[in-house]
Amino acid sequence: MVRDLTVARGDRLLIRDLSFSVGPGEAVVLTGPNGAGKTSLLRVVAGLLKPMRGAVELSGESEWADRLHLIGHQDGLKAGRTAREELDFWCRWAGANGAGIERAVETLALGPLLPLPVRSLSAGQRKRLAMARLVAADRPLWLLDEPLAPLDARWRENLGLLADEHLGTGGMILAAAHDPMPFEHGVLDLGGVA
Repeated sequence: MVRDLTVARGDRLLIRDLSFSVGPGEAVVLTGPNGAGKTSLLRVVAGLLKPMRGAVELSGESEWADRLHLIGHQDGLKAGRTAREELDFWCRWAGANGAGIERAVETLALGPLLPLPVRSLSAGQRKRLAMARLVAADRPLWLLDEPLAPLDARWRENLGLLADEHLGTGGMILAAAHDPMPFEHGVLDLGGVA
């Protein structure tokens, strides 16, 4: 998946000559101190940030944004729209159909939130709304940046169940985290190059 990758932000070298892979049914959690390059690495894998050197590939393909989901620190939701409007937009943008969207609503208990403006949702509710695309549109690779941060204990456990289901069907997960993840995974400690 990642071969000889070197990543910098501005003048700061974050990652040097990194190689690793995540195969079907596998999860890897990126660890390391703040500023070690975890989020930058996820952004490189998603195709949003260009590395200085190296390559990212999935099954021999170099362009594969339609084969992954990225759930970042910021949820990307528009505060002035309703939860239903944002759910429909993001899930359909990701390729979901009506049945997939309804499955996401049920799985993430979003029904009562749908008529509400996004601005009125708690951080945990917003995270669940953002995660709906994971359930609604099947894509093999989930890139998750601190996915547990705003979730309460119940939804942390439920995220673990969603991840187990995804991995059980051959999906892959690459997550950046400080918290212990509620699913089986390998660990890649970035640690920082300095």
